[in-house]
Amino acid sequence: MKVLEKVAKALYDGDADEVVELVQKALSEDIDATAILNDGLVAGMNVVGADFKEGTMFLPEVICCAEAMKLGVNELRPALAAANKESVGTFLIGTVEGDVHDIGKNLVAVMFEGAGFTVHDIGVDNKPEDFVKAIETFKPTIVGLSALLSTTMPAMQRTIEAVVEAGLRDQVKILVGGAPINADFADKIGADGYAGDAVAACDLAKAL
Repeated sequence: MKVLEKVAKALYDGDADEVVELVQKALSEDIDATAILNDGLVAGMNVVGADFKEGTMFLPEVICCAEAMKLGVNELRPALAAANKESVGTFLIGTVEGDVHDIGKNLVAVMFEGAGFTVHDIGVDNKPEDFVKAIETFKPTIVGLSALLSTTMPAMQRTIEAVVEAGLRDQVKILVGGAPINADFADKIGADGYAGDAVAACDLAKAL
């Protein structure tokens, strides 16, 4: 089994220590950091996501896998930064008011960082004014709004309205995502796009 396949398998197994060791091994073999990210870590996480949707993997296992990915990415950060000397753009992401879930948000942040964006993650349970303040502070080109609970979906619309009221809407592209979100909802609230997973979000941001 090739080292990147081993990375993907270790991540799927939630073996953080093994993931870190294999990432270090891949780097020592001069494998490109972006390839380690995409063909190792992300490939493994994509299978995790698919199995979670199908109900063959459960949340505690997904959390272990996400932690393993986080540690793997930490090992890659210096190499990724060296490979992306110029930032593609600035990306701001946070979970909206009333929602404290962050697994999906964290994966999206990792993907954007790996793709060369400067990433500012403002965490969970952010009020509309928190996003406005962060936009003013970090001046992002792309803003990501995340939600897992259907009850917090209206907070996405309130956040976009607050950005409009602050006179900042024409300065940013706003993407929305999360389990209860779809493209129709994104259009309804005036977002610039919807992505169903971290890879799609990154591709959409580049296109925008």
